[in-house]
Amino acid sequence: MARHTPAATPIEPTVLDLVREQRGKALSPREWKFRLRGYGYAIKDIEGAQILTRLPHGKPLGALPAEFA
Repeated sequence: MARHTPAATPIEPTVLDLVREQRGKALSPREWKFRLRGYGYAIKDIEGAQILTRLPHGKPLGALPAEFA
């Protein structure tokens, strides 16, 4: 049986567009993460990958593409 990992799950295009838009507006990675929290999202660094999570429980949504690193 294959194990489900958040890194293998694609993020919905609308959510990814929001993340990309907020990254473009932010002046630093710290501000970007702060802005995402306002929309109910967070980023966790797990095993060298950035995983987008849903607040407040930290439910993983999927790995962010390399363009966000």
